[in-house]
Amino acid sequence: MEPSSQFFYSHRLKLQLWDYGQSGKPPLILTHGGLDHARNWDFAAEHLSQHYHVYAWDLRGHGNSQWAPGAAYSISEHVLDLAALVDIIRKLHDRAPIRIVGHSLGGIVSTLYTGLYPDYVEKLVNIEGWGPPPSVRLRRPASEQLRNWIENIRQAERRESRTYPNLEAAIARMKEANKHLSDEQARHLTIHGSNWNADGSLVWKFDNFARIFPPYGQSVDDMKEVFSHVKCPVLLWWGTESFISDPRTDHRALAIPNHRYEVVENAGHWLHHDQLELFATRTLAFLMQ
Repeated sequence: MEPSSQFFYSHRLKLQLWDYGQSGKPPLILTHGGLDHARNWDFAAEHLSQHYHVYAWDLRGHGNSQWAPGAAYSISEHVLDLAALVDIIRKLHDRAPIRIVGHSLGGIVSTLYTGLYPDYVEKLVNIEGWGPPPSVRLRRPASEQLRNWIENIRQAERRESRTYPNLEAAIARMKEANKHLSDEQARHLTIHGSNWNADGSLVWKFDNFARIFPPYGQSVDDMKEVFSHVKCPVLLWWGTESFISDPRTDHRALAIPNHRYEVVENAGHWLHHDQLELFATRTLAFLMQ
């Protein structure tokens, strides 16, 4: 399946939107994770578009979307961009409620949006989108937090993006990041996630500054408070081989009121690739209930 390419604007940025078609069907928005791109949804979209009009978008600084001046990549700005997209999609579909599937960072963004605008979202599927494991210290004393951010930015300014001498080397790196990927999946994700340099080498599309957590933003308590306002049914996916914490015990995931779980064996953080058929079948069953 080859989606059509469109763009939309948010916060003065030109952002990529992929439209998988199926006019007349209910709208479904797919939101990818950090350092990823919207075309990672192609495999799942082939299944989901049988019943929904599927849209996938590149977050700012990712895929074909514009990089943000000043490296403005906080959670709040991603939620702002999703709010702009939802308004556009709802206009195209007679203000109908939407469904959202979000992975990792995209799951956090989608769940926060749903908590802020609960009447606009009919169903939400969250794939490991409740934050890094508790062992990762995201918030430190203010002086330390701001100093670390400054140093990280300064280092990023001196850092060259990693390049790969050929497509095969980039594909190998993709498979190194996820051992479950088939050769076909790894090649597809690499082709759509990289750009060619003039010398024939490849570089990933995402902005390196998107790696850096901003010094201020949603605290865990703030996130839980917004999550608590979600009204619609929510399906939480978790792969047992993932580095993300189990949602059945993570207090951030537990703050979502009307949720249920799907726990998947032989799958890691990208379980929608690792167990595609299972993911597609059970996600559709949930969305169509």
